[in-house]
Amino acid sequence: MRKFLILFVVLIFFSCNKETMPKPKAYLSLDYPKGSYQKLKLQRPYSFFISKKAMVKNDKNNWLTIEYPNLKASIDITYRPVQNNLKELLVESQKLVFKHTQKAEQIISNDFVNAKKRVFGTLYEITGNAASQIQFHVTDSTDHFIKGALYFYIKPNYDSLLPAISYLKKDISKIIETLEWR
Repeated sequence: MRKFLILFVVLIFFSCNKETMPKPKAYLSLDYPKGSYQKLKLQRPYSFFISKKAMVKNDKNNWLTIEYPNLKASIDITYRPVQNNLKELLVESQKLVFKHTQKAEQIISNDFVNAKKRVFGTLYEITGNAASQIQFHVTDSTDHFIKGALYFYIKPNYDSLLPAISYLKKDISKIIETLEWR
């Protein structure tokens, strides 16, 4: 009994040291430059402002690829003239968005309307490990239709990509907000 009492006192005495606390979660320290924009220099049936940090790749049929080499990402822009087929273009655009439902956790849509410039569209944010995290379409509803999609050149890991997605969402919003038809 005496040995048990001595052991008990020793354990209490040595166990009374500083309380160990778990370390807080660490966050990446990613610095993205403040957005600076310039007007698209290529002649298209549309114009908008793009990031000065982006590189524009000219594609046929008035299509574009806006590349962000440092982020290993691109915004693919496809243009189609509206020829009494607006409903089909909208359905096709939505099919491409909802094709990601197998990997997506959630798809959030935000409508955009600028009646003065005749710019009407929807921006889709796709959360989860989908191939594309942001897609959008914009139209004037009579002559022009643009579809855009954000892609990364790496295996999608939404949590790791979230800071870059948030940064590029601002650039995509700038494209939509400054869009003008010619």
